[in-house]
Amino acid sequence: LPAGLRKEITSHGKFPEAKQVEIPGGGGSPRFIAKPCAINLGIQDSGPHRAQPNAILEKVFTSITKSPDAKRLEGLSKQLDWDVRKIQRWFRHRRNQDKPTTLTKFCESMWRFTFYLSIFFYGIRFLWTAPWFWDTRQCWYNYPFQPLTSRLYYYYILELAFYWSLMFSQFTDIKRKDFLIMFVHHLATIGLITFSYMNNMVRVGTLVLCLHDASDFLLEAAKLANYAKYQRVCDAFFMLFGVVFIVTRLGIYPFWILNTTLFESWELIGPYPSWWLFNGLLVTLQVLHVIWSYLIIRTASKALVRGKVSKDDRSDVESSSEEEDVTSNSTKGAFSPSSNGSNRLNGHVLQAGADRSLGAELGDPLSCTSLMSKHSDS
Repeated sequence: LPAGLRKEITSHGKFPEAKQVEIPGGGGSPRFIAKPCAINLGIQDSGPHRAQPNAILEKVFTSITKSPDAKRLEGLSKQLDWDVRKIQRWFRHRRNQDKPTTLTKFCESMWRFTFYLSIFFYGIRFLWTAPWFWDTRQCWYNYPFQPLTSRLYYYYILELAFYWSLMFSQFTDIKRKDFLIMFVHHLATIGLITFSYMNNMVRVGTLVLCLHDASDFLLEAAKLANYAKYQRVCDAFFMLFGVVFIVTRLGIYPFWILNTTLFESWELIGPYPSWWLFNGLLVTLQVLHVIWSYLIIRTASKALVRGKVSKDDRSDVESSSEEEDVTSNSTKGAFSPSSNGSNRLNGHVLQAGADRSLGAELGDPLSCTSLMSKHSDS
């Protein structure tokens, strides 16, 4: 806090304390709702094609490598008297059989969709009557002597709990190409929520949270439509997601949020040590927004050319044609574990979105975030 205010603040009412930042226990995903919905939509609980049992290949897979190079493939081909492409397919099927089924992913996306939609409308309803929603300078008037209401407290703590769950689940889910970006996103998000809460910057914090939640539920809706094989609905939701994401993250965020945290706060309360850290994290998020926006635009451009959103650039299910073409040249490995998948919106396609982030990912937090090229979290 600004110099001279650390002791004085406690005499002005109820304010945030570090000990209050606790993570409530999760209630579990609503699979008792999502699973029946998936079954009614014709989504079966069946995974990818399972690999043919083979002790030698299984030992190589578990002990040596999950993606053998051309030299090892040749050796295994001679040892087993199998064609190289047959061995390639075996390793591809073996990798895919450990990955979540479409039903599992549908349930996870349903849970995220429910949370993002609920928390977004809760935030809008709460902020609609808040003076700082209409005039961002109100975020800094009388700072840090701004009381913490119960509605604001629960808004913050629910968001924090959710992003901690995304952080932990990232290490148990299939590792994707945007793992590092999403890891940085989740760290920045959790850091911002916790730091702004402890420094009583909760007013501007609620604006950041609500802004990031605006696009995430659209991405999850696109993924649900994709899993249910409603391609046109999927394409429509993804295009809407892309528009909302770019408008909010590249338009409203820098010109509304960063403007008040960098310039209005400087004018009204002046910089102090934690001010630099807070704005540093916000600028880090903006850099991630630019990266994810590029991935969204690239995916949307491909969709316009092909007539549909064809696949997720960071998919967790591998396709066979690319892999076999690569290794048939025998100048490269059997295939890269990051090869593009056939599952179009698999995971947190930037949402979030991140994920669910957006990307992910973000997708997004601000999750992003999980996007099609991102945070299938996806």
